[in-house]
Amino acid sequence: MFPYYPKINHILHASKLIQTLFNYTPLTQHTDLSSKYKSNIFLKREDLTPVRSYKIRGAFNKMSSLPNKNGIVTCSAGNHAQGVAFSCNRLSIQGDIFMPKITTKQKIDKVKNFGGSYVNIFLEGSNFDESFNIAKKHSLENKKEFVHPFDDEKVIEGQATVGLEIFKQHPTPRLIDYIFVPIGGGGLSAGLSSYIKEINPKTKIIGVEPLGAPSMTEAFNAGKVITLNKINTFVDGASVKTVGDLNYKICKKNIDNILLVNEGHVCSKILEMYNESGYIIEPAGVLSLCALDLMQEEIVNKNVVCVISGGNSDVFRMPEILERSQIYHGLKHYFKIELPQRAGALKEFIMKCLGPNDDIIYFRYTKLINKETGPIIIGIDVKEPSDVHSILENMTSYDITYEKLTNINDI
Repeated sequence: MFPYYPKINHILHASKLIQTLFNYTPLTQHTDLSSKYKSNIFLKREDLTPVRSYKIRGAFNKMSSLPNKNGIVTCSAGNHAQGVAFSCNRLSIQGDIFMPKITTKQKIDKVKNFGGSYVNIFLEGSNFDESFNIAKKHSLENKKEFVHPFDDEKVIEGQATVGLEIFKQHPTPRLIDYIFVPIGGGGLSAGLSSYIKEINPKTKIIGVEPLGAPSMTEAFNAGKVITLNKINTFVDGASVKTVGDLNYKICKKNIDNILLVNEGHVCSKILEMYNESGYIIEPAGVLSLCALDLMQEEIVNKNVVCVISGGNSDVFRMPEILERSQIYHGLKHYFKIELPQRAGALKEFIMKCLGPNDDIIYFRYTKLINKETGPIIIGIDVKEPSDVHSILENMTSYDITYEKLTNINDI
């Protein structure tokens, strides 16, 4: 059934290798979260590795195993690229790193800084899948090893060291009831779960995926790896169309359940952890923390570990994160409405439909020739989520034609 399954001695070897780079990342009990959820919540801080994510583990373990040091090729728009770049520099291996053209300058600069003269960066393809295919072709043409972001034995064994460390660090490891782990391509969840289930099969492993990219969930439902037609890439560290073949088989055996998390929930958790704990966590990194809300009743008086997978958050994304959070909590709404093209029509709308505390935060109107009505795009902040009901009732009462939009990107 299993063409490959991680072996404990291989994971132990990977752990020794990784300790030449950095010591165990902290596993600390979070007092506030433990109190809030009436349980013992521990956080595994993978955002505190040298590249601020767990990806360095798999990359370094894989590249250390290569007999031929002629050079490697990989593809990534984020954390894996940084882990590979760091490993290239440390192991003196030349690396060709392919990244989509839309990759932010911040991420490109980080890869350059970690890799130095040992990396060449190629911006190819309009998205990850296109860039990935170009990178694979490049590796074959140049006879260079391709370092897959997740579907690789040595990568999986490297990520499995997160599970090893959790077990060695926790004060009562055999009493851990749940481990919440984010799922993207499946490397971390496959590796971690294989170690934990071997050592302590009673611990339940709960995978967490973004709602807009449920690739492992759909693979479980289909009974095989499938490719999603379309995904929401907001949670970029955990958004892939196709999970790894090796990863799927291992996760299918070991993962007890998979939870799907709304992207707005992700944004709210990012803000919550920053405001209350001062943690700067990337979208994929808070997926495990979102699971606490979804399983609040089940985890009472339980021992829970949440894997914080990364902290490479881009400050320029904060306005979007804030807006998505407000929309998720029902505090910001966008509408497309049809108003008469006459003087005073907008004033009447404001007076009749909006409440005294409602605030217009976005407005766009284009006058149309020879039309009685014209479309207006309007964004409204409300003080309480229930306030929007009055707006909807008023627009219906005054026969205003409207369409509710999810966010500004729907326009």
